[in-house]
Amino acid sequence: MRSRLLLLAIFPVTVLGIVLGTPFLFGDHPVRWESGSSLPKLVLDGAPEDTPAPSPSDSGTKSGRNVSAPRPTNALQVTKPWKPGMPQWGVQIYWEEEPRKRPADFIEKQAEKQAKYLIGLGANSVSISFPFFTASPTSDTLSAEAKTPSPERLRTVLHVFEKAGFRTTLRPVMDERALTPTDDWRGSIAPASDSAWFRSYGTFLAPYLAVAQAEQADTFVIATELNSMEGKPGWEKAVTAAEKIFKGEISYDANWDNYVSGRIAMPVNHLGVDAYFPVEVPDTASVKTLVDGWNTWLDKKSTGPLPKITVAEAGIGAMKGAYHAPGDFYARRAVDPDVQATWYTAVCQVVQERRMSGVYWWSIHFDDDPNTPPDDEHASRLDFAGRPLTERAVKTCFSSAYAGPGTP
Repeated sequence: MRSRLLLLAIFPVTVLGIVLGTPFLFGDHPVRWESGSSLPKLVLDGAPEDTPAPSPSDSGTKSGRNVSAPRPTNALQVTKPWKPGMPQWGVQIYWEEEPRKRPADFIEKQAEKQAKYLIGLGANSVSISFPFFTASPTSDTLSAEAKTPSPERLRTVLHVFEKAGFRTTLRPVMDERALTPTDDWRGSIAPASDSAWFRSYGTFLAPYLAVAQAEQADTFVIATELNSMEGKPGWEKAVTAAEKIFKGEISYDANWDNYVSGRIAMPVNHLGVDAYFPVEVPDTASVKTLVDGWNTWLDKKSTGPLPKITVAEAGIGAMKGAYHAPGDFYARRAVDPDVQATWYTAVCQVVQERRMSGVYWWSIHFDDDPNTPPDDEHASRLDFAGRPLTERAVKTCFSSAYAGPGTP
C-alpha cells in the first residue's frame, strides 16, 4: 500500500535565510550539466490506496519478483545481493548518449564492465540516471533528445545489472543546459502551464516506467531536485499513472537545501536526498569533524535515526577547499585525493550512525572506463572511479558490519 510522505520542517527565520542563501553562494546542485539534505521527520498520513491490488501471483513479491528466490547463475554476481532491510550500498551511473551512438553490443559490454567494477567495490545497488530536456525555465514541454538513452537501450543496461544481482533504480534528471543562460536550474523552473507540463512529463515517463517494470527494477525516481514543483497538485495524478505501469517503489529525490529548509509534500513511497551539505572546515579536517558537520545539518530537520531516508547522491570533488562546497561541479582547484576519501568515510559513518537506508555515490559516467584514473584536466573533480584512496573508502564502507535500517 502506498503511503504518502509529508515532510515538515520549521526553522527559525535566521537559519532559514542562511540555508536558502547557501545554494547561491556555494552551489547546491553538483552536476548542473547532469544532476545536483538533511533528513526529515517522516509522517505517514495513511492516505487510501488508489492503485490496483496485487494479484495472487504477486503475493510475497516486490516489483512482481520474489526477492527471496535464487538469482540465476552468472559470471558477474553480487556477493551479497540486496534484500529488504539491508542497506543500499550503491553508485549513481550517469548515462548520456554519445554524439555517435554506440552500437548495441558496446552498450551491453559497457554495462558488464561497470557491473564488474561495482561488484569489486562491494556494491549491492545501482541507480541509472539519465537526462531529459526542457527548452527554458518557463517551458511546459519536456522531451527526450539525442543525449537521452532510449527505453530499449536502458532496458539492456538494466538487464545486465539485474542479472548480476543488483538492486536497481531508474532515475530521470532534467538537464540544465537550456536553463543556465538565465542563471536558472532545475529547481527553479516555472512552467507557463502546470497542467501542460505534467501531461508532457507523463508522456515522456511512460515508456521508461514500462522498461523498469519489464526488467523488475526496484525503484523508479519520479523526479529529482525539482524544488519549485514540489507539492503541485499534478503529482497525485502523475504518481497514480506511474503506479499503473510500474509496481515497484516510486521515489522522489529532494535537493538538500529544500529538504532542510522547507516543507516537501510528494505522494511517493520513499524519499531520497541529494546531500551536499557545506561544512566550513579546513582540508585537514578529521572524519569526526565532518561527521559533526553533517549531523549539525541533519539535526535541523530531525534528530536521531533516519531509517526511511536514502542518501540518493553523495560526493565531493577531490580538490582543495571542497568541504565548503561539496557539490561544485565546475571548480578545478588543486587536486587533493585525501579530501574526497575523508569525506566519503565521514558520510558512510553518518549513514550508519543515523540508521539510514543507504547511500549512492555520485557518480560514474556510463561510457567511461571506471578502472582508469580520471583526466583531471577535463573531467569533474567529483569523479571517484580510479582514485585509489576513495575506492578504498568505498570498499571499507560497503564491507562494514552495518546490517541496515531495520536493525537496532
